[in-house]
Amino acid sequence: MASKRPEHQGPPDIFYNENEARKYSQNTHIIDVQTKLSERAIELLNLPDEESCLVLDIGCGSGLSGEVLTDLGHQWFGLDISTAMLDVAQEREVEGELVLGDIGYGMPFRAGSFDGAISISALQWLCQADKSYHNPVKRLYKFFATLYSCLARGARAVLQFYPETPNQVDMITQQAMKAGFTGGLVVDYPNSTRAKKMFLCLFAGGQVQQLPKGLTGEEGSEDVPTQARFDKQRQRYKDLRGKSLKKSRTWILDKKERWRNKGRDVRPDSKYTARRRPKPF
Repeated sequence: MASKRPEHQGPPDIFYNENEARKYSQNTHIIDVQTKLSERAIELLNLPDEESCLVLDIGCGSGLSGEVLTDLGHQWFGLDISTAMLDVAQEREVEGELVLGDIGYGMPFRAGSFDGAISISALQWLCQADKSYHNPVKRLYKFFATLYSCLARGARAVLQFYPETPNQVDMITQQAMKAGFTGGLVVDYPNSTRAKKMFLCLFAGGQVQQLPKGLTGEEGSEDVPTQARFDKQRQRYKDLRGKSLKKSRTWILDKKERWRNKGRDVRPDSKYTARRRPKPF
């Protein structure tokens, strides 16, 4: 049975062709889902009230998220790899500035340009090696490092995504921490199979911010975990600064994950992974 996940059916610039792009301006279900996700991401962005901000929409597609930003009085730039998607956005006469580019090569913007960033259903594409020279870990780090740079200090980035496996979540959050972000995961409706949504809520420096809570939609569900901070876990990357990352536990785990993505037979991770063994007498 073929996978239904779009990222398994081809690179994003190929998958989102003219026919697929049209769905994002004509299919009412897609428009409704995209609009609701965008509204939630902007809510988590926590922009100042009654103030027009400049927001980066990563993987903007046909501009559905941008229209929500426009309706709320914000200005925005949209970045997407699909020419067909951007053509549809232009036909719809969205008010944002549109940029063609691959987010795996980094953000082509000046430092401190944006008051915030959102992304809907784009981040998981970076976990795929669509070309022989693509390295998902390096592409994720390049993305997060340049995103951190183009955000104003203290700004937030809220990235909604659909991880395929827990390993993908770990890989994504590890590279976000390595790039300098703090924050964590916000999970809406964690007990629901269909309604569950995951948002990576990142803070670009500044004062310590409280991670928002996820929605549950149920009374008496305060004990259901809807968030996961990774500030403390980031300490291991600080400890490695100035030291060689090669042969470290992080380096070995990343290498094993790359081999798994290539279909190689790799031993399961354990507490003994990368542990130094005593030298023989």
